[in-house]
Amino acid sequence: MTARHGSRLALALLFIAAGVLHFTKTPFYVRIMPPYLPYPRELVYLSGVAEILGGAGVLFPPVRRAAGWGLILLLIAVFPANIHMAQEALARSGLSPYTALLLFRLPLQFVLIAWVERATRREAAAPDSGTP
Repeated sequence: MTARHGSRLALALLFIAAGVLHFTKTPFYVRIMPPYLPYPRELVYLSGVAEILGGAGVLFPPVRRAAGWGLILLLIAVFPANIHMAQEALARSGLSPYTALLLFRLPLQFVLIAWVERATRREAAAPDSGTP
């Protein structure tokens, strides 16, 4: 297995597992939803389905690039929930280790976006090795 294939597999498993958690730990995800968003439970389920489908899509070349763009859009869409979660923890607990972890997680969202983009980028065609 190449490093690129391993990266894709790890990325797929990460998103599939995260998506499954939206269905097994729904109350947790509902609690971190910003209060200005309507239908928090439905949005949790929708984002869980998107993570599962996007993660699976990373593994299939015909839809890999579309899955990557979908995951990038999803990461952007859920960023306000990550900010909200960090703000709530800061207000409730001050700069506790948990709050520091949530704050540290915010820039990691951009690292994850870069990982998705790189892992789902179209592979360059192999150079022609034939003689002229």
